Amino acid sequence: MRIFFQILVFILACAPISQAQPIGQNDIQLAQYYYSNGDFEKATLYYEKLYTKDPSKQIFLRYTDCLFQTKQFKLIEKLYKRQINSNRQDLDYQVSFGQFYEDMGEGEKANDMYENLVKNLPPSPTKIIELYRLFLSRKKNDFAFECLKKGKKITSYGYELEFSEIHLIRGEKKEMVNLLVSFLSQNPDMIDNVQQLLSSKLNLEDQYSTDYLLTKDILISSVQKTSSPLIISELATWLFVQSKNFSAAYNQAVALEKRLNGNGNRIYDLAAICMENKAYEAARKCYTYLMNEPNSEYVIEAQRGLLSARYLEITTNRNYNEQEITATILEYEQALQRFGKQVKTHSIIIELSHILAYYAARPSEAIKLLKEALTIVGSTDMQKAQVKMQLADIYVLSDDIWEASLLYMQVDKDFKFEAIGNEAKYKNARIFYFDGEFNYAQAQLDVLKESTSKLIANDAIQLSVSITDNFGLDSNFQAMFWFAKSELLIEQHKYSEAFQLMDSIRINFPYHSLADEIMMRKGKAMEMQGKWMDAVAYYEDILKFHPRDILADDALFRIGDIKENILLEKEQALETYKRLLMEYKSSLFSAEARKRFRALRGDQFSEGDI
Repeated sequence: MRIFFQILVFILACAPISQAQPIGQNDIQLAQYYYSNGDFEKATLYYEKLYTKDPSKQIFLRYTDCLFQTKQFKLIEKLYKRQINSNRQDLDYQVSFGQFYEDMGEGEKANDMYENLVKNLPPSPTKIIELYRLFLSRKKNDFAFECLKKGKKITSYGYELEFSEIHLIRGEKKEMVNLLVSFLSQNPDMIDNVQQLLSSKLNLEDQYSTDYLLTKDILISSVQKTSSPLIISELATWLFVQSKNFSAAYNQAVALEKRLNGNGNRIYDLAAICMENKAYEAARKCYTYLMNEPNSEYVIEAQRGLLSARYLEITTNRNYNEQEITATILEYEQALQRFGKQVKTHSIIIELSHILAYYAARPSEAIKLLKEALTIVGSTDMQKAQVKMQLADIYVLSDDIWEASLLYMQVDKDFKFEAIGNEAKYKNARIFYFDGEFNYAQAQLDVLKESTSKLIANDAIQLSVSITDNFGLDSNFQAMFWFAKSELLIEQHKYSEAFQLMDSIRINFPYHSLADEIMMRKGKAMEMQGKWMDAVAYYEDILKFHPRDILADDALFRIGDIKENILLEKEQALETYKRLLMEYKSSLFSAEARKRFRALRGDQFSEGDI
């Protein structure tokens, strides 16, 4: 294409300019070509022709820029005046003309133009905001402010959002927040806009930041006034949530509920937010309040939530003792006694069975409970499938793997195109893997590699790769068989036996390719026991001894996850995710690691950044 332009330029250059043909596509292409290459004198000739036929803004601005580069300032001034006279409603030309005078060093002329624009503002909020935006775009902040003040005098519009913006630009944060609170008091339906503006412009996530303390003081002062609108209390609750000060958010939400004699919906919504942020203690306070309120419409939901908070705290952090497990089971059993085994208590039954089997070593009771759940009248097919999956998992725990396989196959058959069906197929493939049927297991895993569930697809790929890498030669069967058995033992929480079997592989097959796999499974076994630092140590050994093997990025991601969500070492987690993104660019964990990295960094990234 460049050669074409050069030939075209040569041909046209040989012809006198006075003999130029009517404007066509070639004139536009040549004008752009010369302009892009910095040949402004030739570009000016073509833009002059274009402007004569088409005095549009795009052509005008490009033409005047060429004239500026070739120092034809008088002609620019003449053209601006003509363009403004022809386009009186387009304020952009007039502000741009003022900018031209500034560029020429004629600040007084520029200021006269800006002042004249403000002085002659039409009583139109649309035009006033347009001029305000034009001033802001050229960093004429004082004129933007004057524009709004004049606009407020000559129209009935308040311009609160625009005023709050200019206050922020001028460094007047107190005035900004006060104005937004006043505006929201009169316009409660604008709360989403106010929240978005505050969260995007101020640092409200750190409860010790100047922005947060300023905003909190203004809101609390406003809430304490007897005439304070309810919407300000809503905004105060939102503020506390931004900084994850859930205790203060709870107190504010309860005060609002009592003031309104509400049905508990605000407390219930806050509980959900607490759960999402793993603030389980705060969530339990919310759910307890709902259960004790006579007007609450969320009694059963609160009971489920209260138990779920306890369940997640135990199963996520694995920080518990025998007494806590016993107390938790009692809470679940009392809930089932109160509400019965019914469709609405489905999740309570599932969670109780899990705690009984995996944390209280009472799998037979869990199995009995789940079999009863299958007979609940009104249960959906999906609920029955969830019960079967839990029942199958517990059969694996109890070493009844073929009974588990039958249930997995049932769910796979009934939900072939659903995520739960894929999960069942994957878990059934693992049954054959545990039993040493590696070829059959891999055939099932190959089907799952295309699963619509990313999590299941990734798990299937990892197990399939493990089988491919570590099984194939006759001499490898024994090592792989022992490793698969050790994985089953870990599933059954028989950690000592599993580790002994893994150590046998290391002793009998010292150079086997399973070395990094063994470290990874030991790390995950430590996670299952809540031994987080031991887990990190195993993962770090993978990075130390097998940095280029396939599990290195998995180990790095697990370290980041533990540091972020368990040890709460946010800075170290951020550096771990960054290392994964830099050193393992093709990792399956890249997308999730990037999302977490940005969240930990406060989402302050630019295009092309990590």
